[in-house]
Amino acid sequence: MCPMTRRHQLEQALSLLAPTLPQWEKQAALDHAQDSPGLRRGSVQAAAWLSLVALARHHFTDYDALLEDGYSRDAARAMVCGQLNAVLLSWGCRRTVGEDDPAWSADIFPSRSSRPE
Repeated sequence: MCPMTRRHQLEQALSLLAPTLPQWEKQAALDHAQDSPGLRRGSVQAAAWLSLVALARHHFTDYDALLEDGYSRDAARAMVCGQLNAVLLSWGCRRTVGEDDPAWSADIFPSRSSRPE
């Protein structure tokens, strides 16, 4: 039997982290976790979580708009924390993001302009 590919491991990790994650979002998080040089070296679980949080932050909150308005990353993250956690909870996540989470400062996902309408 062949060992599982990293992509399959990432898919399993995402399914455990966010059991109701829609298909487009799952594919975007998988692609990002697999293709990001910084995430390729980390554990599967860490890569899946960081990609999931970055996807939610950049595509489902006002984070990028706040940055464009001149807010610092830390200020923008604090301002969207509630939105971000609501998105994660809507995907079935039992884990949320706070200032003590490594995902708080991860800035590893392209802006929302790359999402198809």
